[in-house]
Amino acid sequence: MKRHISIALVISASFAALGMAASANAQQNAPASVDPSFTAYSLAQQCAQKGDNTAQGQCVGAVRGIVRGYQYGVLFLGQRASLPANETQRVSLCLNDVKVSAIVDDFLADAKQVKDDDLKRTPAEVAVLGSVHSHHACM
Repeated sequence: MKRHISIALVISASFAALGMAASANAQQNAPASVDPSFTAYSLAQQCAQKGDNTAQGQCVGAVRGIVRGYQYGVLFLGQRASLPANETQRVSLCLNDVKVSAIVDDFLADAKQVKDDDLKRTPAEVAVLGSVHSHHACM
């Protein structure tokens, strides 16, 4: 499982780097849109507050946004870039009939296996996508 997580993290980081490079070109004079406090640690803390409806709503919204953004990125790259055969499928997510609450539970379980200091240095997007890829990759 650790190999799948590391592969997913590399893939996620690659897509994040591509997205940042593209947005850097498009937003040279625009303010930064990345929140450095939105770490895997802060998202896990928020998602763990099961009795707090506000925290749960924010958690679900964040996870849903991360996953949808990634899926749109894969779709965009598949349409715009020349990728080797099956490359799009390799980085795609198979989420048919998967509830966001199940993705959140997987993320929380995976986050519990990582030191807090490491979670504090990891962007939430990378951690969520790494978790989703380890549980729902289309390979």
